[in-house]
Amino acid sequence: MKLMKTEDAVGQVLCHDITQIIRGEKKGPVFRKGHVIREEDIPVLLSVGKDHVYIWENNENTLHENEAAEILYDLCRNDYMHSTAVKEGKIELVSDIDGLLKVDREKLNAVNALGEMMIATRHGNFPVKKGDHLAGTRIIPLVIEKEKMERARRAAPGGKILTVLPFHHKKAGIVTTGNEVYYGRIQDTFTDVVQGKLSEFDVEIIGHEVCSDDHEMITGAIRKLLDAGADMIFCTGGMSVDPDDRTPLAIKNTGARIVTYGAPVLPGAMFLLAYYGEKHIPVCGLPGCVMYNKRTVFDLVLPRLMADEILEKRDLDVLGEGGLCLNCGTCTFPNCGFGK
Repeated sequence: MKLMKTEDAVGQVLCHDITQIIRGEKKGPVFRKGHVIREEDIPVLLSVGKDHVYIWENNENTLHENEAAEILYDLCRNDYMHSTAVKEGKIELVSDIDGLLKVDREKLNAVNALGEMMIATRHGNFPVKKGDHLAGTRIIPLVIEKEKMERARRAAPGGKILTVLPFHHKKAGIVTTGNEVYYGRIQDTFTDVVQGKLSEFDVEIIGHEVCSDDHEMITGAIRKLLDAGADMIFCTGGMSVDPDDRTPLAIKNTGARIVTYGAPVLPGAMFLLAYYGEKHIPVCGLPGCVMYNKRTVFDLVLPRLMADEILEKRDLDVLGEGGLCLNCGTCTFPNCGFGK
């Protein structure tokens, strides 16, 4: 770009928007970038304080901000998302579906570290809905060196900084455990809570088994639901370290692979995650806090299971920072720090 005296700029192409502010009436662009300056435009430009304007001139070593913004968009985009129109070197990405947002933090940080460009995203590992804005990208200066954008490509090889994993229809089974419920001493209030959580997604509950604390009975109930075609199973009734809490043993005895028994999340420290068989069917042991706390580890894990993400222990280990729910008087989850 080239700085030119406004009176001498007739016939030149603006390389940035010119904003006009009239108190109580207007604030917005009076001329858009790409506008060819006419003789009658000169007084207007002078009235908004533009004694000089930047005009576009071709340079084989630089890119206009809008061209460079397209490169940032290409580095971010993946399936199930689209872009907004480029404006002042800025492009936003919008989700085409309901799903789970994943962010490649290593690539994101590498691009942002280059300077003169930025990508700002929502938090990864949380649900998004169709039409939600996922990220915004922007080139900071009006023009940028081509070599700088090549460095951005190298910093994020293969692109795909953002991914939206679609949610899937699931068939769920619920196993309620505990002598107190099985023998009718108290009413089961846990199952309703789990059903409520599952109703936020496309889940069909195909079975509900009520068991005593007998671990063989619990194992049999889990296997019955697996045989019935369950894609996921949730064992309720609490997951404690008490000797008479046999649910972890029962889950293990199904042959499921225990990923973790415990998570650095409060509420939810006693959460158990296991996977059964070659299809990696999740079998979860839900701690009692899920029944009486509004948000728990279950809210952090369930969306990822719905997107068929196979979680490993390290995926839960990193939840410690942000893993403390503050039990706010008015819950704003997920628009808060919990799980982030």
